[in-house]
Order: sequence, then C-alpha cells, then structure tokens
Amino acid sequence: MSITKDIEEKATYWATADVFDPQTRDEIGQLLESKDDAELTDRFYRDLEFGTGGLRGIIGAGTSRMNAYNIKKATTAFAQQLQESNPNEPLKVGITFDSRHFSKEFAQTVAEVLAAHNVTALITKELRPVPMLSFLVRKYSCHGGICITASHNPPNYNGYKVYWKTGGQITPPYDQQLIEKYRSISGYENLPTLDYQTALKQGLIKELGEELDQAYFSRLDELSIKKNGRDNFKVVFTPLHGTAGIPVATALKRFGFNDVHVVPEQAKPDGNFPTVEFPNPEDPNALKLAVSLGEKLKADLVLGTDPDCDRVGIVYREDDEFKFLNGNQIGCLLTEYILQALTEEKRLPENPLVIKTIVTTDLQADIARHYKCHIDETLTGFKWICQLIEKYESGEITPYRKYVCGGEESYGFLMDSFVRDKDGIAACVIAAEMTAFYKSKGLSLTDVLASIYRRHGVYRESLSTVTMPGKAGAEQINEIMTRLRQNPPLTIDSVPVAQIKDILTGDNHKVVDNKLVTNGKIDLPSSNVLQFILEDGTKVSCRPSGTEPKIKYYVSVREAVATTVSDNELEAAINRCESRVLKIQEVFMDLSNVSNT
Repeated sequence: MSITKDIEEKATYWATADVFDPQTRDEIGQLLESKDDAELTDRFYRDLEFGTGGLRGIIGAGTSRMNAYNIKKATTAFAQQLQESNPNEPLKVGITFDSRHFSKEFAQTVAEVLAAHNVTALITKELRPVPMLSFLVRKYSCHGGICITASHNPPNYNGYKVYWKTGGQITPPYDQQLIEKYRSISGYENLPTLDYQTALKQGLIKELGEELDQAYFSRLDELSIKKNGRDNFKVVFTPLHGTAGIPVATALKRFGFNDVHVVPEQAKPDGNFPTVEFPNPEDPNALKLAVSLGEKLKADLVLGTDPDCDRVGIVYREDDEFKFLNGNQIGCLLTEYILQALTEEKRLPENPLVIKTIVTTDLQADIARHYKCHIDETLTGFKWICQLIEKYESGEITPYRKYVCGGEESYGFLMDSFVRDKDGIAACVIAAEMTAFYKSKGLSLTDVLASIYRRHGVYRESLSTVTMPGKAGAEQINEIMTRLRQNPPLTIDSVPVAQIKDILTGDNHKVVDNKLVTNGKIDLPSSNVLQFILEDGTKVSCRPSGTEPKIKYYVSVREAVATTVSDNELEAAINRCESRVLKIQEVFMDLSNVSNT
C-alpha cells in the first residue's frame, strides 16, 4: 500500500517541526525513510477519538497514538471546555495516574497545561486507582478530572479518562463538544504549558496524598453491612502490577480481614506487567499466580483487580476446588447480598434504585425487583450508570430514587454513590464480606447462585470479542454492523426473532411475517448497538467497543425451573443453557464471517 498525501504531510510535520522533541522527530523520520506505509497510515489516518472512556491508544508518536503532544492538545481542549461551561469561575481539576509507562509524566503534562490556563490542578503525589479520582473530584468540588490509564489493555497502551464535575466520566453533550474542540486544534505550536515546579510554587498545582486516602477510606467503611465470619477467613489478592496493592489491602484490613496475602510477584506497580499476558481480571490466566497462592494457603477467596482498579475478578474455594465467577455472576451475587443484607438490617432506603447496562444479564433486574427495588437500564459503559445516578440526585428524573448498587457484565460494580465510577476497591471488600458471611452460614457462593436460579430461573451468558486493529479493522467492524442492520437474521438457532432494537436509530422493531415493523422508540442515547430478542426470551447484543478496536457479541439465555428442582435437574438446566449459548454465539460469528477470539 502507499500512503495518502494527507498522511504524508502529517508525518512530515511530525518528523520536522521544532515543536516536537528530537526522539519524536526521529521516530517518525525513520518510518518515512523506510517507507513503512502501513505503520504510517495507522499512526496518522485519524486523531484519537473520545470513546466510552476517553482517549486510549498505543504509546508512540503520531496523531492516533498516545503521547505528550496529544495529551497537551486534549488538555487544552478540556480547559477551553471547562472555561466555556463555567464562565467567570475559578476552576479546579483532579488528576490521578496508574502504573503504566509514561503515566506520571503524562499526568504532570496535564497539570502543566491546566496551570497555563489558570486552572488549578489537584494531582496525587503517587499513583491512585480510578475510583479515588472520582472521589477526589467530588470531595474537592472540582469542575472535572483526568485519570491517565489504559485500564486492562496491553503494556504498549495508555489512555486519558475524562471526568465531569459530577465525578462521573464525561457524557453528552460535553464529550462531543470536547471532541470538536480537540479536532479543531490542528497544530501543536500554540499549546501553552507552565513548568510544573513553577506552577507548584504559584499554587496552580497542588499535590494530594494521605488526606485524600483517609477521606475515601472513611466513606468506604460505611458500606459494611454484616460482620459475620471475618476472623477465620483467608483472602489472597493481586493488583496485577497496578494501583490497587496498598488501597485494597488497607480497605480489607479496615473491614476486619486480617489474614490477607498479596501475591508478591504482582504486588509492585510495573507498566510491563511482566507476569501476565494481559492485566485483565476477566481473563482467568491473569489470576493464575493468585489462585496458585490461594491453593497453597487454602484461602477462602481470591481477588484480582485491573491496573486502574475499577474491575474485580473473584475466585472462591469450594471444598478443595477454586471456582471462577464471570462478570454477570459477580454482579448478581453482590446485588443479592447487598439487597438481602440491607433489608434484614432495615437499612434499605426508601425508593431504592438498582441500575444495570443493556448487555448485563436480566437476572440482576429480577433480583432487584424481588427486593422491591426500581431497576433502570442504560447503555454499556459505567459512565451511563453514573449519569443516571446524577439525574436522580439532581432532580432531573422524578420521582426521586436512592441508588443502592449496580453493575455491568465487564466485572464492574458500584455500591452507594460517593464514587461515580465502578469501584474495584469497594467491590473487593464487599465481596470478601459477602463470602465470609455466607461461609458463616454454611453456604458457598455456588449454593447462593443455585438459590437465585431456583427463584428466578437459570441464566447463562457469553461474550465473544473479535479484535480488528487499525484502519482496515475499523472499516470491517462498520461493514459487519451495516450488514446486520440491512439483512438481519430473523431466525436464530431455529427460534424466531421477535424483536430487534437498534439503539443507533432509536427504533424498536417487531418481526411480523418475516418483516420488520417499527414499534415505538427506545429511550436511550444513540449508540451503535443492535439487540436481537428471540421469542423464547434469548437476547443477543452486537456492538463495537468504544475504546478498543473490537466488535463484541453478547448472548444471554434463560430457562425457567421450578423452585423445588433437584440439584441434578438444576445442573442439567445449566448445561442446556450453556450449550445453547455456544450455538447462538457460533451463529453470529458465522454471520460476521469472523473467527472467535
């Protein structure tokens, strides 16, 4: 392939302009000299987009890469956005960063740009998890926040999560306005910065430490409900080389768990993530060392968080076997425990609210209704859950409902609302409290799940993810979604499709005589998602990732069972659901002409 004139001009600018440091100029100059057209195209065919979590990309020089220059451009745009949205106000922004390569440097660059715009930057002295950034924004009445992190991505990635004054990630219309401002900045010459030490002396940069931690942990302590079973309960925890090592260990100790073991090989923050292929607790392979230590110590529970500590993986011991929970099971178990325990302790608030995403199991909604909670559903991404919380708290949505808890299938959960993002620290301590409580009652998490299935029916879900990197991948993902819209399947695994929801257009279609008939509008923000609802209640959701070059297929199957069903019959129903999930998953992979990854 050969590069376009536009890409060549952009690359030449990066290779020659004085605004870039010698290393950056040399990096792009070598690509031009070697005529690496494919790499140049990937680096310059677009600017980094603000997706569900902000900016995220491979570290390196170029418009589509994560680097200090794009950080400066994004922060300049953010400062302009804040000044426009809050005229004549003294502005403050909270900043934290994770353990990835250049995270601290990028965070300090953010602070320097904000200071140059006369915006006070409140930055943590050391790395901190995402939930503590959200808490920081709310505690110090900031107008926004930025966390430098790429969550669970591979080591060559970094990112830039943008938060609004609510403490939640930025949402419409502000995100689109920010994108427009970012795109309107064509060069890098006129992006002012104020030297970090100078700004620190002038009070335009302020560093935060222990006072932030103590305030957060004090609020976390209030989440505890049941105290049973903590004395003889052993926990193994891994932060996967990320930010959570000290915070989670501290929180568990404050909750009364004194027998906690952090995996030594993974305790130290390290942007290379040397012991795992991907630092993602959704992947059982990432928790191998933790489970191995758990087996050695005969631990009751194994916990793992991703580098920015907003997701948690849970593995529990039953007899001498360690069992992994998926994200939907984690959300359902935590929701069941919290609502049951609060009800028993007479602490469940009036008009209680539970929120889940549209690709999260409907079992979570069934559990909420069982405890007489209102259930709301919103788009994929925790920012939408937190936006709904804010709308209730601000009175934009009436009648008022008090948020209790909520989660998403991708291992994210939030109890209470003093943080406005998924909180892996809180999820860890509540999971430990839950498991210890059930153990004190002679119950395993398997027993609890079985009781939930007997009450609501057996649910089984799967997620298939296909990675399609670069410009060609983005085009292929778009082609797949277009094909599914223009020629949707009307029968899946021999079961007729009853309904197709197109979240992008907002149209709800019924299938009548093998034809789509529009049947009302969907009350959700526009998003590139298709949902197929089968006549038996099976649900399939298709969506491109907002932050990664991936397309995702979510399958959810339910089978009703009697409350008196035997253990063997329940196991048979679970197996039938799992087989059906795999069949439907294969159907959609074939429809998309891709291989399951």
